[in-house]
This record gives sequence, C-alpha cells and structure tokens, in this order.
Amino acid sequence: MIIVRKVGAPGNPELAVAAIVDGNPPDIVLNREIVEAYALDDDELRVLIAKERPELERRRLVYQGERAPLSITGKTAIIVDDGVATGTTMKVAIRALKRRSPREVVVAIPVAPPDILAELAQEAD
Repeated sequence: MIIVRKVGAPGNPELAVAAIVDGNPPDIVLNREIVEAYALDDDELRVLIAKERPELERRRLVYQGERAPLSITGKTAIIVDDGVATGTTMKVAIRALKRRSPREVVVAIPVAPPDILAELAQEAD
C-alpha cells in the first residue's frame, strides 16, 4: 500500500500543484503547469508541501500502523481513486508503484476528463 497526498493550489485545494508519496524520504512530484500558472516559487511550494505532510503521516499510521510495507514485487497493484481532475496525484501513485516492480499496475477510477484518461492509460498497464 502507498499513501499519496495531493498538495492543492492556493485558494483551490482540489487542483493539484504537487503530490507527496509516503516513504523515507517521501517522493514529491510537481505539476509544473499548475505551479507556473500560479507563479509559485520554491518557498511557497515548501510551505504548501509542509502543510500536507502531517496528514500523509496520519493516514499512513491509520491504514498501515506500525506494520512493515508489503512487497508488491511481481504482483498486480490496483490503484483506486474516487475521481480524477488533473491526474497529477494518480500519475505520482502509478510512478511510485512502478518503482516497486509490480507485475502490472491497474487504475480504477469512475470519472475523469477524457484527455487525462488518455494520459493515465499511457502510464498504467
């Protein structure tokens, strides 16, 4: 299991400027297009990311507790989300899982813009 936390844009928390994947250290992936659109500098990004890290850790403890992460090497990994807007968070999750050598990564989402679905189809198996 991986936990991914969206880092929302100022004033628009559902629009991902970045995403954080749990780990030591956590992986952080920026949505450059949104970062540029909001003209966010490195300091502003650090503040936004730092604000989300405690929630990421809280969720990791709730879902995983103190158990060691399970290995997905050679297994099918399924990522589920209730909906996708920009695709940033999902792309980060796919890339993070692929670094753990699964047999395949399957994405399950009920709703997303067609162009984002096409992008995700290229990322997932």
